[in-house]
Amino acid sequence: MSKVIKVLGTGCPKCKSMTAVVSDVIAENNIDATIEKVEDIMEIMKYNVMTTPVLVIDDAITVKGRIPSKEEVLALLK
Repeated sequence: MSKVIKVLGTGCPKCKSMTAVVSDVIAENNIDATIEKVEDIMEIMKYNVMTTPVLVIDDAITVKGRIPSKEEVLALLK
């Protein structure tokens, strides 16, 4: 089953870094997942979070306000 990953953020450098880390982990570990970049502030507000970037995996908020390590992302995806 493919995982649905969303990176919530308005396109700031931290958001771009988080997207890059997640993309690398998926590629390096051959994980079946799709990454969706959510930049619309109204869409982000629906998640009721105040700090970005936010990592959402299968509709569950897993990381917010910081950039996770590759190891952390990998653990969250397993």
